[in-house]
Amino acid sequence: MAYPAQYRYTKEHEWIDVKDGIATIGITDYAQHELGDVVFVELPKVGSKTVAGKSFGTVESVKAVSELYAPAAGEVIDVNTALQNTPEKINTDPHGAGWLIKIRLSNAAEISGLMDAAVYEAYIAEKGKEASA
Repeated sequence: MAYPAQYRYTKEHEWIDVKDGIATIGITDYAQHELGDVVFVELPKVGSKTVAGKSFGTVESVKAVSELYAPAAGEVIDVNTALQNTPEKINTDPHGAGWLIKIRLSNAAEISGLMDAAVYEAYIAEKGKEASA
């Protein structure tokens, strides 16, 4: 799967897409593939705060429960409630309909330290090499 060029990526495999100070956050195709079939997602409430690098929820798959880490700090202004009934959207469309939360950024400059699509693709390619070594 191609990783959207306008997104920024974390080493924990979250993506963030920023438009006009509002950031949409989700997990990458790589992450959903590693997790396997997603069966449940726990997300924060609207109005709660995220802190860059800190957990804001969990995603549960048939294999494991994994923490979700915020790529940036902000206030949660929207939560993808559709995932409560159809968490598999994270598997079928991780960079689109499977988005997790939207936040109003506290500091847009935080995004500049994240990986762009080309660097992220190189990062996961390297992880693949390590896994097969």
